[in-house]
Amino acid sequence: MRGAPTILHLDMDAFYAAAEQAAKPSLRGKPVVVGGIGPRGVVATASYEARVFGVHSAMATAQARRLCPNAAYLTPRFSLYREVSEVVMGLLGALSPLVEPLSLDEAFVDLEAGGVEPTSAAVRAVGERLRRDIRAATGLSGSVGLAASKMLAKIASEEAKPDGLVLIEPGTELELLGPMSVRAIPGVGPATAETLRRAGITTVSETAEAGEAELVRLLGKAHGAGLHALATGHDDRPVVAERDAKSVSVEDTFEEDLTDRSRVQLEIARLAERCVQRLRAAGRSGRTVVIKVRSYDFSTLTRSETLRGPTDDPAVVKEAAARLIDGVDTTAGVRLLGVGVSGLADYTQEDLFAQAASEAAAAAVSARAGGAGGAAEAPQGSGGAQGEAAGAGAVDRPRRWLPGLDVRHAEYGAGWVQGSGVGRVTVRFEQPWSEPGRVRTFAVDDPALEPGEPLPLVRREPEADQQADPPEPRGSADAGPGPGPAPDPAPGPDSGSGPDPGPGPGSGPGHGPGPAPDPGPGSGPAIGPDPGSGPDLAVGPGPGPGLGPHPGPGYGPGPGPGLGPGPDPAAEPGPGSDPVVGPDPGMSSR
Repeated sequence: MRGAPTILHLDMDAFYAAAEQAAKPSLRGKPVVVGGIGPRGVVATASYEARVFGVHSAMATAQARRLCPNAAYLTPRFSLYREVSEVVMGLLGALSPLVEPLSLDEAFVDLEAGGVEPTSAAVRAVGERLRRDIRAATGLSGSVGLAASKMLAKIASEEAKPDGLVLIEPGTELELLGPMSVRAIPGVGPATAETLRRAGITTVSETAEAGEAELVRLLGKAHGAGLHALATGHDDRPVVAERDAKSVSVEDTFEEDLTDRSRVQLEIARLAERCVQRLRAAGRSGRTVVIKVRSYDFSTLTRSETLRGPTDDPAVVKEAAARLIDGVDTTAGVRLLGVGVSGLADYTQEDLFAQAASEAAAAAVSARAGGAGGAAEAPQGSGGAQGEAAGAGAVDRPRRWLPGLDVRHAEYGAGWVQGSGVGRVTVRFEQPWSEPGRVRTFAVDDPALEPGEPLPLVRREPEADQQADPPEPRGSADAGPGPGPAPDPAPGPDSGSGPDPGPGPGSGPGHGPGPAPDPGPGSGPAIGPDPGSGPDLAVGPGPGPGLGPHPGPGYGPGPGPGLGPGPDPAAEPGPGSDPVVGPDPGMSSR
């Protein structure tokens, strides 16, 4: 134990959900759940608005939908989360050379190694400055715990949530820990807590009073002795800058059980390819290939094969994984498949025997293809190229538009998928720094709609805007402010469509009344009264009616008032004036 609270623990608040709320103005202040959206999905993160209803991480998405049916259920966007995490970890790295990341949104920092004065006032000032810097750089909030040990710093950050800072003064540890549940101690999960509960131990103070001998009897020597040390406030674990990974793995849970043997083998090959990609990205190789198979009844088994040497060759890993899955009976149905590589190393020793076998198999396939004659070779090559092109097209345009993913429309710009079904996809067009945007519905194969990239959560001003204004000529009178930047022109109305009613029940995370439709062509930036816009409908648990031209709630017989082709009746502002915004009954107060 240290004599000063110089260990800092940062935990971003509801990280995935908070990032989605920051990126989507229409979801701010509303329940958001990020995770698997299918019937077998699991909640990754729930916003604090959703937690009020009992939704929490690791909960089945189906149960979360029953508890909070009106939440926005979104697919994770890990590319955005990684970008934000890199910014946060960069700020932590500026505080100290000893930063121990635990995940994308959590890390320990040794402030003493960074030269921070070992006083409570100094470390508190560093923690407050860190919170301000994170909000300025990312727009998100984080909770900070400061203490003399890693365990206490993590407990302090939990007490600080959300968006707070807690400092545990040395000497007050036992007073703070005593009344807490034994689950507050790191390493105590449901099984250990249940074992202790049966012995009459439920709090940290009761754990310390039980004594090391009793805990060893209940939990074993290693776990019992370690638990007693933590319960009495003794934690000498250092902050480790680099944590060596023990394995690399990927896995997928399927919406429907896989019973077709060919499909199982295809999925294993695909997972092996993804696993090798992660392995190479980490600059590592591995010697042991492991597969994981979970059956329809949740029974799980693993099989492994150790190679002659470490490798990062996808062909070798695929061959090993294929051999392993051949020995597993999957006829009853497979719920989950996974492929991993362990025994990691920083070098590669290729398995020449496996490579030779792969090359021999490829040569045999080529020989069989060539046996059909030279005339057949050209069509096959042509067909292969077409297949590759078709595959590339399939990658560029997803077969399903998943809620929460970024898209870009040729006319309306950047937006995100709010829901899809019955051949239609509903998109809300807004940006992290804009007002809540309006909703439009398109055909799923609309050529103008393409997958997009995540926008930064904090707007980066152009360099031109950051330059100082040129000095005025001497003797010139102050003419007042000149005309400001011209507002973006409003897009014209949808041709042949009535007012966009937003998604129907279950189509996506529509919340509250939708914004009014755009004015007709030729209108100025002013927005006049628009009684033609109806409210968005509530969100249900799955795709349903109400999308596109199909009958469903919220659809009128045709264009409502306020969508005429003429100019907006509101007065057009003069040059240099701000755009006038008139009353708009279609917009909800936010």
